[in-house]
Amino acid sequence: MKIAIALSLLLAPGLVIAKDWPNWRGPAHNGISEESGLDLDWPEDGPELLWQVDGCGKGYSSVAVADGKIFTIGNKKGGEHLTAFREKDGKELWSTQFGTAGHSNGTPTVDGDLVYAIGKDGDLVCCKVSDGKKVWSKRFDKDFDGKMMSGWGYSESPLIDGDRLICSPGGKDAMIVALDKKTGNEIWACEVEDLGDKGKDGAGYSTVVISEGAGIKQYVQLTGRGLIGVRAKDGKLLWNYNRVANGTANIPTPIVSGDHVFASTGYGTGAVLLKLSKRGATGVKAEEEYFLESNTLQNHHGGMIRIGDHLYTGHKHNEGFPICVEISSGDVLWGGDERGPGSGSAAITAVDGHLIFRYQNGIVALIEATPDEYRLKASFKPVHQEKESWAHPVVANGRLLLREQDKLMCYDLSK
Repeated sequence: MKIAIALSLLLAPGLVIAKDWPNWRGPAHNGISEESGLDLDWPEDGPELLWQVDGCGKGYSSVAVADGKIFTIGNKKGGEHLTAFREKDGKELWSTQFGTAGHSNGTPTVDGDLVYAIGKDGDLVCCKVSDGKKVWSKRFDKDFDGKMMSGWGYSESPLIDGDRLICSPGGKDAMIVALDKKTGNEIWACEVEDLGDKGKDGAGYSTVVISEGAGIKQYVQLTGRGLIGVRAKDGKLLWNYNRVANGTANIPTPIVSGDHVFASTGYGTGAVLLKLSKRGATGVKAEEEYFLESNTLQNHHGGMIRIGDHLYTGHKHNEGFPICVEISSGDVLWGGDERGPGSGSAAITAVDGHLIFRYQNGIVALIEATPDEYRLKASFKPVHQEKESWAHPVVANGRLLLREQDKLMCYDLSK
């Protein structure tokens, strides 16, 4: 009887399925919230504001949500801080300094009782979730001879895979490294040589994702010289693809699905779909299925969402023109030529059949995630906006979280 009651509640119409958001781009690292049953019928002034707090520090980092806490990084007095807030009311719980750089860009990663963050100058820290006490730390330049492709600093979010932490110092002998997540000890480092002429040496502004393409587990990353695939077990470079790189900033996290990798960059570059296949017994080759020129699709930053065979993103350099592309063919199904309700780039998240576009000027738009046509459902201006609203929106546990420099806003999406 108890099982039947629980099942009926789970399947009840309108029931909110709540989920944490423990790392960059959510539980599945794809920018899609797994929640459903939310209130997405927004009035003109948007959902109800539950609370707004100060204390994030300066920067463009998004947030991670786990076990009743919200985590972000930002520049406060003395340098970069990893800060934890209570999810229910925004009360600051602790704040730990770990870097000396200016504004922060990366998002923390929560794994059990530990939380990890990478600072602008390559400070990597592991802290306790409970009180922020440091467990271990590394420095990309000193420990791995790390290098960024250009001057805006590291923007990566740590990837936790089993007992390992994967990150990208960008060094010739350590483009990507695998560390023991409990101790920070090195497991392997990926050596690279000639990755092509386009772009620049060093790390890009992206975050590593996991692929099982061609039947081999690998880490895919967008570096200063374009895409690479690194064998997960030992860090061996399996393949690289240079054409999608630009020399200023390679930013969006790649999209992986089956044997395919989709990537795009701005600065007049474009987008590509790669097919991964076996090369010999243990190797992998990456072949270009198509390349879209920049006038068709380029995502500067703000990210891309794959739902089925359809890609949703903001198109044009430093713009967020909503666009839908059929991934298998590269055909544009709609959009790419209309700005929408906001201006500037658009950081995006998907939830319950909808896309949330957060434009650079602060406007938040709700768009149906359908390949049929562009359907704007609602838009609103948050209560606070001061600079470029680049921090990605997060939906967790029935709430919409918007980081805006030092402030954090929490909107109610529950019915």
